Order: sequence, then structure tokens, then C-alpha cells
Amino acid sequence: MEQLLARFVTLDAGPTQLLTLLIDTLRPTNPSDLDAARRSLQTLCNTLDHHPDLRAALRNQLIALSKRNRHSELYTTTGILPNTGFLSEYFRRIGHKFLPESVDRTLLRSSLRRAFRKTSDGQWVLGVGEDSWLRLIEAIRFDEHIASAEMPHPLTEMLRSLRVLSYWIAALGMDPELLRLELGLETYESPFVTQNQELMTYIAAYPEAWRNPDIIISDDKHLRVLLDQCLDVIDRIRRRAAREGTSIRLTYNLQRLDQLIIRSEQLLDILDRLHSNPDGETAAAPIVHLFTQLISEECQHDNLGVHWRRNTELIALRITKNSSRHGDHYIADSRKEYGRIGRSAAIGGLVIGSLSISKLLLANLDAAPLNAAVLNCINYGLCFCLIHFMHGTVSTKQPAMTANAIASAISKNGTRLGDLQELTTLIAHTFSSQIIAIVGNILVAIPTAALLTATLLALPLPAFIDAAHAQALIEEQSPIHGGALFYAAITGLWLFCSGIISGYFDNYATYNHIPTRIRQVIWLQRLLGKRRHRFLAHYVGKHLGALMGSLALGVFLGMTTFIGLLTDLPIDSRHVAFSSAFLGVAMTTLGPALDYKMLAWAASGIVVIGATNLIVSFALALNVALRARQVAGKPWRIIAKAVLKRLWRNPRDFFLPPRLKD
Repeated sequence: MEQLLARFVTLDAGPTQLLTLLIDTLRPTNPSDLDAARRSLQTLCNTLDHHPDLRAALRNQLIALSKRNRHSELYTTTGILPNTGFLSEYFRRIGHKFLPESVDRTLLRSSLRRAFRKTSDGQWVLGVGEDSWLRLIEAIRFDEHIASAEMPHPLTEMLRSLRVLSYWIAALGMDPELLRLELGLETYESPFVTQNQELMTYIAAYPEAWRNPDIIISDDKHLRVLLDQCLDVIDRIRRRAAREGTSIRLTYNLQRLDQLIIRSEQLLDILDRLHSNPDGETAAAPIVHLFTQLISEECQHDNLGVHWRRNTELIALRITKNSSRHGDHYIADSRKEYGRIGRSAAIGGLVIGSLSISKLLLANLDAAPLNAAVLNCINYGLCFCLIHFMHGTVSTKQPAMTANAIASAISKNGTRLGDLQELTTLIAHTFSSQIIAIVGNILVAIPTAALLTATLLALPLPAFIDAAHAQALIEEQSPIHGGALFYAAITGLWLFCSGIISGYFDNYATYNHIPTRIRQVIWLQRLLGKRRHRFLAHYVGKHLGALMGSLALGVFLGMTTFIGLLTDLPIDSRHVAFSSAFLGVAMTTLGPALDYKMLAWAASGIVVIGATNLIVSFALALNVALRARQVAGKPWRIIAKAVLKRLWRNPRDFFLPPRLKD
């Protein structure tokens, strides 16, 4: 370490190159080895404490690096969404993967990128903790530097950056989408505009206040109040958007506004503390906090995954909130609700059992593959839509809804032990509700399909199914034949996708005021009459998401086999309710010739298919919902432990109707 610091004395390289060598020395071999990083920082601090000449050389080079570079892009761009939009930034990052952007060596941002050049640097810079970096600042002893009467260059750069940030806040705060959701911004004086006026006064007064510390910058307190008012307006707009729907553009702009305001407050914190204490002792904490944040963001400046995740989490939250409201409908917290779900599932089983016969009839048409796929899509889509019209339930469509309800409860309760009892109760009720829904679907689908099969076979018509086809249907459901488990997982993926589509169209209907727009269609009112016209507008507004999700699921299931045929890939779909209906068809067709050993395997396959459908769709939906609510890490372990403990002590809560309330 001493040999490296000696190079800061001899100046055998430029400040940026020397800083890069220093960071290379501090960087641990494994970025997750935080203890090694802390030891390296501690060694550097001890060396600086015992060698004043080395300390002065490092301090002088850092000051020189700060003086000769422009800071504004670092403060106004790093860690803040660009104004070009989500897709433009995404394609820009893709382009930089193939052709890196040109380096402007006059920017402090470029020097930091060169020093912290590895994408993993942000991990250990944040991981060592702010105390380690505060100790390094203390060891460098910036108070030993001879102060100038003029305001330091870094403060001038901060003031320039604040001016840019303030203009951007004012412009974004008057965006048409924000004005539509918050009419007061246009009717009354907007805090987004007022903060710019106050900040210009603050920036003009700060240099004189630096030269004369006795001068009080009164605008600082008023400015912070205005910035807080801006954040309050953003919160109100988000709450209203949660009720009235949102868009990617609105979500993006609100997130960008948040970042601009927070960065402005960070710079104000530093400027205020340096004004009251020019030695920098009180300003060290906010400086370190901003430094670690900037380094972490710079290390991810071209990361596609980080950009995608950050910009989809909020729109996913808006979509999953729509689903979570519907999810409560699928969770029974009383015996009455449990019975309602069972009856609703029976309706679903009745429709699926009936339309499974139509699927087999369509197979006998010997249509071209694409035509057959389209007919299957229509059959599946009509099936799921008819179930919705009849207030029925498809058990495997529950997870996409119930997972969001659980995620909403987790994000609300967190990991406070007092709330875990309520959370585990919700999970237990969800589990038992899904079991009764599956049982309701299967117990009705099998006899319905069997009864219709027996009726059709008794009629003087050509048989729509023969023994060989019936035997094949049984084998397809077996877990040891035909890849049933893999096909069930594919169906679980489609179930998850249909849930996302359902949430999207719920949000779309609300955000775009679809019911109101339907009521304004005069020719439709003349065609249907006023009463039916109003009913249609209300029904579409309330059920558009469910209907579009049902149609999408029908298309996914109907096209899977065709895609496998087109690409020569071994893919197909297995849906537990349809599989059980096909089992009823095969049993009736074979009659006494039924192989009961094969029947037992098929029955076990139904259980496996149902479990796989539920687990895959539920896991995917819960993962998206939790990521949208930024719940991850430790809560999983605490919640899992609480659920397993509840399962061990009260297993009936997960499999039987909720207990009678006292």
C-alpha cells in the first residue's frame, strides 16, 4: 500500500490513472468478500494515519481530479432515468453492448467509470458500509488542506447541477398526464414551478453566503418545504392512478420526478452542511451516502437487466393491484365462502366437461393443422368465457389472482411477528380454497364428460371416439407416459401469462375510461336501447380483464400443439380440468375393457398435472407480485417458517373448510 501511495508523491501518472490503481488494490478478488474489502480500506486508513506526506499527496490528487473535471453529468444523470423514455434507453444500452459510447475525459463521471470499471464494484462499495468510507475521509484529513477564500469548485458544480435538476422538475411537473390526474397543478400555483423560482434565489445567494458564513440562506427551508409538497403531489397522483389506471409513460415520469427531487435534496444537504461547517466534518455523512449511491449506479450504467427490472416493477405493481382486488374473491375465509367457491367450481367443471367433448369432435374433422389450432383456440376461449359468464371458477386460474392478494398482504405486513398470524391464516385459506376449487372442477367434469359420451355413443351416429383413441387419452394423463409433467408446466406458464393479461386489461379499461367511452357511442345506444347500453358499458368496464385473460388462455392452450408441430418441438398442454374430463370420456368408452392399472396411473397423473399447473402459475405470479412490491430476501425465510409451523400444528386449516367463528 505504501509503494502505491508513493506514486501519488512522485506523480508518475495522472490523477485518474493513480485513482484506478488505488481502487484495483482495494477491490476484493471476490466482490462478495466484504471482509477483505474492509480490511483493505482499514490498511489504507492506517497507512494514511502514520504517513502525513502520503496523506497529503493522495488528498492533493483527489482535489486536483475534482478541480479539472466537470461534475454536472454525475449529479444530474447518474442514477436518474433519462428523459428519452424507457424503450429509447433500453435500445441505447443494447447499442453500447456492441459499440461503447465515446469517453469525455473532462467529466468526473468518466474518471469514476474508469476507476470503478467492473460491474461488480458497486456490490462491495455498498457492502462495506458507509462507516468504512467515513473512516477513509477522516484519514485523508481534508481539513489540513489550505482553504481558499473563493468557493471550492465542487460546490460550484453542485449549484450548477441543482439548476439543471430544478428546470427538469418544473418541466416534468407540468406534463399533460400529471395535469389530467391533478387539476390543481393547472388551477393553482404548482409547487413544481415555485421550487424553481426559490432555487434560483438560493443559487444566487449561496456564493455570497460562503464568503460570509454569518449570512443565513432563508430560502433553504422554504425550498425544502416546496420539494416536500412536490413529493406529496406525486403520492396523490399515484393513489389516483391506482384507482383510475396508469400507463408506462406516466409511471416512468413519476419515477423520474422522484429521483430528481431526491437528488436535489441530497445536494442541498451537502451544501447546507458545508455552509455551516466549511471544514466538511458534518457534511461527510451525506457525501459518503451520495458517493456510494453514484458508484453503484455507474457500475450498472449499461446493464439491461437492471434497467428492465426497475422500469417494469412499478407498472407491474399497478397491474397486480388490479389482480389482488379480484384475488380476494377467490379466497374463502368462512364456510359460506368455501361453499360458494365449491359451487362455482362445480359450474366450471360442468362447462369444461361439456366442451371437452367438442374438442374431441373437432379433432375428427381432419382439418389442416392451422385450422385445427384456430378451432381449438375458439373452443378453449369460449369455454373459459362461458364459465365467467356463468359465475363459475376454473381452479387453475386462481393462482394468478390469489398470489397477488398474498403479495399485497406481505408488502403491507412485512415481517413484524405480530402480523404473521394473519398472514399465515390468509395463506392457509388460499390453499384450502384452491383445493376445493380443483375438487369441484374434477368431480363434476368427469361425470359430465362420461354422461355426454355415453349419450353420444348410444345415438345412431358414427362413434366420435374409438377404443384406441380412448386408450391414448388415458396414457396421455399418466405421469410416466407422454411428458405430462412437462406439458402441465407449460400450461402453468400460460395460466400465469393470462393472469398478467387480465390485470393489464383491467388497468387499460380504467385508465382509458372505456365504460364512459362506450356510453358515448350513440349508434350503439340506438341499437341496444338505453338500459342494455348502460349495462354493456358497466359490464365491459368491470369484466374486460377477465374476458381478455380467458380468451388469451384459450389461444395459448389451443396454439401450443400447433407451435410444437410447426417447430418440431415436443411441446403440448395439460390442463387438470380438461385432463380429468378426458379421463371420464375414456372410462366410458372402454367400459369393461378398461385397464385399471393404467387407470390408477392416469388418476395419479391428474393429481400431478393439477399440482404442477398450480405450483408453476402461483410461483410465477407471486414472484412478479413480490418484485413489483420490492419484497424479497429475509421475509421469505420468516414467512416460510411461520407457514410450516402452522401446517405442522394445524394441518386441517390447509385442507378443510375454515373453522366456524365464535
